[in-house]
Amino acid sequence: MTAAMSRARHYAGLTASQGSSAGVIYQADTAVSAADATPAAMPAATPDQVEAAFAAVAAERQALAGRLRDSGRADDADIVAVAALIAADPSLAGAAVAAVRDGADAATAVRQAAASQAAVIAAVPDPAMAERAGDIRQVAVAVLEHLAGDKAARPGGDIILVRRDVAAVDLIELADVGLVGAASVSGGASSHAAIVARGLGIPMITGIDPAALAEPTGSLAILTADSGELTVDADPAQWLAVGHTNEAVRADPGPASRTVTADGQQVLILCNTASVTETRRGLSAGAAGVGLLRTEIPFTSWHDWPTEREHLAQLTPILDLLDGRPATVRLLDFSGDKIPPFLPVDSAGRAGLAALLGHPAALGRQLRAVLAAGRSTRLAILIPMVGAEAEIATVREALRAAADEIGIECPALGIMVELRATAAAAEKFAPAVDFFSIGTNDLTGDVLGLDRLSLSARPGLAADPRVLALIDHVVSSAAAAGIGVSVCGDAAADPVVLPLLIGVGVRTVSVPAAQVGRVRDLVAVLAADACAALAAKSVRATTLDQVAELVSHALGR
Repeated sequence: MTAAMSRARHYAGLTASQGSSAGVIYQADTAVSAADATPAAMPAATPDQVEAAFAAVAAERQALAGRLRDSGRADDADIVAVAALIAADPSLAGAAVAAVRDGADAATAVRQAAASQAAVIAAVPDPAMAERAGDIRQVAVAVLEHLAGDKAARPGGDIILVRRDVAAVDLIELADVGLVGAASVSGGASSHAAIVARGLGIPMITGIDPAALAEPTGSLAILTADSGELTVDADPAQWLAVGHTNEAVRADPGPASRTVTADGQQVLILCNTASVTETRRGLSAGAAGVGLLRTEIPFTSWHDWPTEREHLAQLTPILDLLDGRPATVRLLDFSGDKIPPFLPVDSAGRAGLAALLGHPAALGRQLRAVLAAGRSTRLAILIPMVGAEAEIATVREALRAAADEIGIECPALGIMVELRATAAAAEKFAPAVDFFSIGTNDLTGDVLGLDRLSLSARPGLAADPRVLALIDHVVSSAAAAGIGVSVCGDAAADPVVLPLLIGVGVRTVSVPAAQVGRVRDLVAVLAADACAALAAKSVRATTLDQVAELVSHALGR
């Protein structure tokens, strides 16, 4: 063992975005932004200065959102726009300003105002709303840093961001200036930051020991997100080897040539997207098209239902890239942490499909825009969070009306299978639709009773026998009815889950754009017959650990 290796320090975490990277540590938390910072670390500030700081953060976030949108990164733009709206919220800034006027120091006033508002949001029954609570706390940190003029210096070269609470905006801002990995004390695999990391292809882990926050900026580090480990003061030879691997991956612009399993079974690999950037990345990596186009992302900060023109402005640049290719467009899914200001939230913290179906004019506008923008694609329409056959009938009627108005044939209409009850009754839904698309993130959470933002939530949980049995039932029901079926959740890119999906008969998967190449490579070494035998054993298992052991043994891992 070398001296360098003996000094290495290891921090375990949970995988939020897969991959490995080598870089130098960038500690972005400062004396002001640290959770245990004292008021003494914060310069005195007047009420006017506090108010101006909130306004400055809002303006900075809004400007960044505009730049992202102009460059085709609509999904990232709207995540940043949410932060801008939070910073501009009079109830948040006003509470902090009032506290300073009453004699509180600025640091305490800003933190307490944010904590109070975050607590209200976090108390909403829908777990996904907790992500907004995190956004509020992150805005407070940005305001304090602005007041203090206190921003940690960023080292040059490839950097691995380490922070108590890595925010989505951190990743977006640093993605083009050397960010190769991130490690966060808080957050989960379903957080905004984790979703952005997966879309950008940046390895990330969460839940690390807070002791990692004391590691010096500039230290050599290796992030092995697949196994959930950050190694600081790593062996220089290993560090260089991982760094060269990163360069090779980044330099490979072309798609893999294999789209079949080792025993010749065709597997269609599509990508999930919400922006031009993601779509281009997925296609360049070999995706055959788009299996899930999330249409609600650009409108989560809107103050009214989008117009047909606004839908077209978002859809056209993406669908123009998909001439002759599959393009599955999901209807507006305003739910969880994607509920815009103009929609009321019900007692369970949802707006969802019911809100869209309750506004027929809004549904019609979106359908007409999708049909117009997708004329040259192999278009399909996807309904989210379906729980009743009547919902399908309503959309089917509206789709026929929109197609007649535009003068084209109706495209295929399918549903997301995300609810346990819907999956269990798949045979009843099959006659009403043209295809199923299984959303493993929500389905797994519903089956296992998990909070999407929990540290324990991760795509690999779809290998749980209870979830796998439902997926098997959905696939069998689709086959019996003669309709298509795909999996569009993040689990389709998980190396444990993917062989099981192929084993139960899934032949179409849609994965994050950054994962397309890796999924293609994995499919090429899997044998469908062996996967079928593995899946049959896994469905009969009693625990997730048993399934993981079966997969590991079968694949020689």
